[in-house]
Amino acid sequence: MGRPRGEVVSTFSGDLVVVRPRRLRLPWWAVLLGLLARWTGRGVWWCLRHPRILTVSVITVAVYLDYGIAGLVTPVVLAGLGSAVWRWRHEASWWAWCGGPLLGRWRHTVVYRRVWREAMTLCDLSRVYQHQTVLPQLLAVHCDQALDVLSVRMLRGQTPADFQRATEQLAYAFGRRHARVYTERPDELPVRGGGWVGWLLRQVDAYRFRDRPDVVYIVLVRTDALRRTVPPFPVPTVPDFTALPLAVREDLRTWHLHLLATHVLIGGATRRGKGSVLWSLVRSLAGGVASGLVRLWVIDPKGGMEFAFGRPMFARFASTSFDTMADLLDEAVAVLRERQARLAGTVRVHTPTVDDPLVVVVIDEMAALTAYLQDVELRKRIASALGLLLSQGAGVGVLVVAALQDPRKEVLPFRDLFPTRIALGLTEASQVDMVLGDGARARGALADQMPSWAKGVGYVLLDGTPDPIRVRFSYLTDTDIQTMADQFSAPVAAADILAQVGRETTPEPEPQPSPVTRRRVPLPRKPSGPLLPDSLLNLIRDNGQHDQGGTDTPNGGGGSR
Repeated sequence: MGRPRGEVVSTFSGDLVVVRPRRLRLPWWAVLLGLLARWTGRGVWWCLRHPRILTVSVITVAVYLDYGIAGLVTPVVLAGLGSAVWRWRHEASWWAWCGGPLLGRWRHTVVYRRVWREAMTLCDLSRVYQHQTVLPQLLAVHCDQALDVLSVRMLRGQTPADFQRATEQLAYAFGRRHARVYTERPDELPVRGGGWVGWLLRQVDAYRFRDRPDVVYIVLVRTDALRRTVPPFPVPTVPDFTALPLAVREDLRTWHLHLLATHVLIGGATRRGKGSVLWSLVRSLAGGVASGLVRLWVIDPKGGMEFAFGRPMFARFASTSFDTMADLLDEAVAVLRERQARLAGTVRVHTPTVDDPLVVVVIDEMAALTAYLQDVELRKRIASALGLLLSQGAGVGVLVVAALQDPRKEVLPFRDLFPTRIALGLTEASQVDMVLGDGARARGALADQMPSWAKGVGYVLLDGTPDPIRVRFSYLTDTDIQTMADQFSAPVAAADILAQVGRETTPEPEPQPSPVTRRRVPLPRKPSGPLLPDSLLNLIRDNGQHDQGGTDTPNGGGGSR
């Protein structure tokens, strides 16, 4: 006699009583129908999520049924030839519309999804919720010539800072050396034309580049395109001060510097390529130098070892005399004051013209002026001029571009007055945040881990975002610099800009003879006296005069004996 359906079954195990409901047994045909329904639902959901793969599969099966193997081989060959021609003629669009999406889908499935759980768990980005391990969701992988961009949906309660702290771990977890985490999509918003097609594409872009606070973007460097030396860029006839080409990015696009109304600080250890940054900037301004649109005032405290090659391009040049360097900075302040008085109430940002050119003060090894100069009064004078230029000069077209090795506050007290900063190879991890700002190293700017070959490789900040990118600046040989200086020399009257404020240029003194052949002249010292009361000091002076008078009298003292 069988038990009724649903009856509770009790079993005894020693002193324990286990109560469990009776197991429901389904017939085999019901189990089979349930499995078929489950598999069908999953298949329909997969087809809805992958419409392109479904379309290609259906077309492939249809062609094979109608034309056989030849019908499949012929389109593949034609597509391969068309793809090769497309890449040859316009590689950028080929990567954007063909190669990038295909490679991204392949790497999404084969490379990243296969190790995703392990990587998220070991990098401490997974969480346990209701006794279950939950992981950030890998949404998509976008590829280009050198980078893989992973779109990742964070878990509830996570922030981009959690991923930024694990940036270095993520790079090595996926077999790469460089990684960065962006809070916004790193791609630039494309510029669309007019017409209804442009309007439609703008709507698509508005959806693609929409704000997604729950998504972060992990950029992994698949191929380090910065290992190759970057040749000099072509010299523009009229420089665009909002987009000066200086370097190549990791995605092989050109990085442009926005120079107008800003100051630039370049930090890097010795032999790390600060000269590449400075000469790349000079080359991008060479067309304006020759036409009179730009005036370069250069200070080279190293005796001209860096900038003497380009002397014909410079309206002002100081390299040996610190007094002349201070005069140059004072004259820049004079230009600043004159423009403030003339442009006040008219414009807020100066527009460079030939009659009112842009003045760019370039300083190499700035620490020689602010920290290592022995003359205290001269150092204070230079610091005062620099403070005025950095705080008030950007709007009136008197800009400062400075390079230094040690970015500490003791060396550069007005470091925070440089809006634009570039970090080359540095010696300490703390110096990265000193140059680029707090948190830059945690966001992937590993300037303290530059390899020995990475001269001219540095980190810069994207315009309007705190996320750093890695670039390599162009390299100019001595021959390139000399040729550029001869071709784009400054006009003869380039220093006459000081005539606006009634100042004359201060010529640098001629080189003095070698210290071996000349006598060293002692520096004048301020008179100093004993720290005594005035009454006691007067008494000592009176006694001294009395003794001196008695000694000088010919008939006094011993003469009377």
